[in-house]
Amino acid sequence: MNIISLFVLMGMIGPWQIVIVVALLLLFFGGKKIPELMRGLGQGMKEFKKATDQDKEDEDPEKIEKK
Repeated sequence: MNIISLFVLMGMIGPWQIVIVVALLLLFFGGKKIPELMRGLGQGMKEFKKATDQDKEDEDPEKIEKK
């Protein structure tokens, strides 16, 4: 079995798959809408990280004992 068929079977993403995804995004959303979508995605990830960090702080036993 050669390396290319191994990557295809494992589902690795290649350059052509990336080109196709980018082309479809441009087709569906247009060039002006994509930056807005990425900005919203970034803000969502930032809020998620903030919430998980806050949750970790709430569960920290040292901080509970100090209160």
